[in-house]
Amino acid sequence: MLASHRRMEQNWTDKSVIVTGGGGGMGQAAAKRFAEAGARTFIFGRTLASLQETTALSSRIVPIVCDVADTGSIAAAMAEVLKHGTPDVLIHTAGINTPDRFMAHADPARIASEESWRKVIDINVLGVVNMIQAVSGPMAENGGGKIVVVSSTAGHGYDSYAGVPYTASKWAVHGLLLTARMQLNAHNIVLSEYAPGEALTPLVKLRPVQPTEEHKAKMISTGDCADTLFFIASQAHSMSVIQLPAYQPFGGMPPPITAPWLNGLDIKPKA
Repeated sequence: MLASHRRMEQNWTDKSVIVTGGGGGMGQAAAKRFAEAGARTFIFGRTLASLQETTALSSRIVPIVCDVADTGSIAAAMAEVLKHGTPDVLIHTAGINTPDRFMAHADPARIASEESWRKVIDINVLGVVNMIQAVSGPMAENGGGKIVVVSSTAGHGYDSYAGVPYTASKWAVHGLLLTARMQLNAHNIVLSEYAPGEALTPLVKLRPVQPTEEHKAKMISTGDCADTLFFIASQAHSMSVIQLPAYQPFGGMPPPITAPWLNGLDIKPKA
């Protein structure tokens, strides 16, 4: 007789969830998904105004001002959450990109500035570190919990769309999660990674070259992301999920990236 296994968590009525980057895009969709399942859902964002639209989606969504790059801001936000008990789940979607994405370019404005590098690393990498450290202590004391961090396929391979700072940050996050996973498991905290490919989020507006409407229609939607995040958080075990759109583009950022291995094929990078 087969041993019984814990199945997907279906009833979230008595659970609480933190969603960072909850003001829009993937974070907003995720907050809506968990609130609809019955969870008290705390959304973190840098301003209260940025969270209003998401807050209006459900009476179960609670807005809290928080900058994930600022540990003092996180401490104040966590104090508000802990008034309602220990969070069961952290869904970390907060992340940024910048229009200046190159290490070398004919147009100096497209070379990533020191300020852009610091902002991307502070939010995309240290923001993950800060939030994991903020929730893991209370979770461990309460018997455990789940953390799902959004990284990117840019942290698993070459991605010319994303640019150098963003790609470097997501490689750092991927390595961080692989290394921290077993350390957190020892405290009954399940750490998972979600790495979507091209998703139609507000970050797309920062691209040096905007995708066509046809291109956008083929991207992963924020609703797709929310469903995947909900699925991961509902599992008893750690997961590493890569989600790709129906296509995988080659190149995409000018100037064209030299790709001699594509010579002779019908597939060529677009300028």
